Amino acid sequence: MAAADDAADDRPLRPAGRSDEVGWRGDTAALRRVRRRANRLRVILAHLDLDAFFAAVEELEAPELREKPLVVGGDPHGRGVVATANYAARRFGIYSAMSCAEALRRCPHAVFLRPRHRLYREYSRAVWDAVREVVPTVERTGMDEGYLDVGEVAPDFGHARAVAEAVQAAVRGTTSLTCALGVSSCKVVSKIASDRRKPGGLTVVPAGREAEFLAPFPVRRLPGVGPRAEERLRAGSVETIGDLAALHDDVLRRLLPGKLGPLLRDRARGIDPRPLELTSETVSVSAEETFERDIADIDRLREELRRLAEHVAERLGGQTGRTVTTKVRYPDFSIRSRSTTLPVGIDDAERIWELACTCLDRALADRPGALRLLGVAVSGLEAHRQLALV
Repeated sequence: MAAADDAADDRPLRPAGRSDEVGWRGDTAALRRVRRRANRLRVILAHLDLDAFFAAVEELEAPELREKPLVVGGDPHGRGVVATANYAARRFGIYSAMSCAEALRRCPHAVFLRPRHRLYREYSRAVWDAVREVVPTVERTGMDEGYLDVGEVAPDFGHARAVAEAVQAAVRGTTSLTCALGVSSCKVVSKIASDRRKPGGLTVVPAGREAEFLAPFPVRRLPGVGPRAEERLRAGSVETIGDLAALHDDVLRRLLPGKLGPLLRDRARGIDPRPLELTSETVSVSAEETFERDIADIDRLREELRRLAEHVAERLGGQTGRTVTTKVRYPDFSIRSRSTTLPVGIDDAERIWELACTCLDRALADRPGALRLLGVAVSGLEAHRQLALV
């Protein structure tokens, strides 16, 4: 029967007769084919976000840490920043990108650990291998998050919930890690939905309910609304995503000139046609930081390089690179970059940092002075080679 139904779906969709009413009359088989085809073409995307990933891995490696506030990041007595905090630490107001010194002030008895990116990448690969057993088509946006083409395996949103639950079970069964998922018809809604019931939750937003779901959230939760855009919107009494969705064209142009305004309003209405990015080949992975004040101290510059190298290593996501480049910008906005190329690719944050420091020394030897911007890039990428099992 299934084969017959599939064949029927490929027949031309022709109404049996004309009607002045909306829809067709007299050909219920054609109507069924239309509905089946519409369901098959309906976009159903999930956003997966691992819960406090770095900290969760450390807790698996050392179970005695589970009940303690745990911060993964830099030196709390230096200029390091928080990469991840577990939920016990978050109860003290500690969050990602906070300075570790501030985290220590808020929770003096917290445990601080340096990131172990190679270990995290091993767990990440296991997670995504498990996910692909359930949903083959994914777009990874980081070690700990990405989008899944749930519509590939689920004909409707009712079945999509079961698929999402199967993904959570696969991740938990394979790695003992938990993840939150948001499921909807587009990326922006799924991403916001995945954050709604962390840790370990699942939120499904059926087609047609996107704007209703988004409306109560603060406007800053909408991807693409940065500090400046939020400031402009709040000046125009736009506090929620629903407020943004309701803006008239003239008000929108005044608050957010250019193309950004219409783009964000569409997203606020749950309109986001971006597909999964599956075929684009990444040429390089980079991270850079523009300082609020120019920095001349070499130790501080190297500490900033370490943080950038860790971020790049995290984003490599199963790839290695042969070339490491350090980019510097001076107060007069002139830019210099220095690179070094290895015979084999690397993905280790410590090694990337060491090479980036060497490149920094070369750049400063050519022109000493304070820096306005610092960046690190890894290029010449290739996937990890694995030994064949025979």
